[in-house]
Amino acid sequence: MKKRKLGTCGLETSPVGLGCMGMSAVYGAPASRKEMISLIHQAIEWGVNFFDTAELYGPFTNEELLGEALSPYRDQVVIATKFGFQIDKKKQPGHYQLNSHPAHIKQVAEACLKRLKTDQIDLFYQHRVDPNIPIEDVAGAVKELIQEGKVKYFGLSEADEDAIRRAHAVHPVTALQSEYSLWWREPETGILPLVEELGIGFVPYSPLGRGFLTGRIGEDTTLDAADMRNNLPRFKAEVRKANLIFVNAIQKIADRKNTTLGQIAIAWLLAQKPWIVPIPGTRKTERLKENIGASMVELTPDDMDELNTISAEMRIEGDRY
Repeated sequence: MKKRKLGTCGLETSPVGLGCMGMSAVYGAPASRKEMISLIHQAIEWGVNFFDTAELYGPFTNEELLGEALSPYRDQVVIATKFGFQIDKKKQPGHYQLNSHPAHIKQVAEACLKRLKTDQIDLFYQHRVDPNIPIEDVAGAVKELIQEGKVKYFGLSEADEDAIRRAHAVHPVTALQSEYSLWWREPETGILPLVEELGIGFVPYSPLGRGFLTGRIGEDTTLDAADMRNNLPRFKAEVRKANLIFVNAIQKIADRKNTTLGQIAIAWLLAQKPWIVPIPGTRKTERLKENIGASMVELTPDDMDELNTISAEMRIEGDRY
């Protein structure tokens, strides 16, 4: 696959990355470690070089998984991970406190390096902005890690426009990771113009709407009891029924182009800007192949107009969180 430049700081990645969170957490019981390592190796063979994780995923176990899987290919891949929480394994993941104190950031970096079996983190995101710590202090701490050679690029996740500008003034932000898809287009109102102005790459997570934009989740689909989507408003049964109207409208375009609904959703993101790199996650080889194949789907201006019209005119029911 032809690589994309993720912003103007020099980072290049495959056009589609691999979000690895779901391998270890959130969508039910963790997947087989052996099978996930095999899946990651298959992704590399098919041209993926951008892998996303975080200390929070597991917690810690997802970084350990990637450390084992990617160590034989370390010079071929880009590893992104995240800091920003005070993790107490006695608590549920949704109840961890934010902690982006500079001293804590440096402690997390050291721990991440060990778990990832590497001497440098390619892209180190602040997972969520900490209102108790000035963003300038956060950027300054990561800048020091970059100067020490422990981190290569600085990133933010779900940050607002003010935080992005202030952080970028201290040290260039290479990439912003936030949710963005055909059914969550809020970043278009202010965030995307800002990152384009500043030369920051954009990494959409949940590009498939946590699976809903694949068309494989219906009104009566039963999710694993431990699946986080059970607690999300957009995945309540009555809401799913309403939102399937949106999915069915996009499916017609996929059918016409002889591709899948999921590939249309990813291709739509890729067509927005050349510095956008989505990171769909999966545990299945066939879905991995499908997601990668989205980079080969060409959407015409008429296709884009039709998709944008569907997305703009059809109301999506339920909040994302």
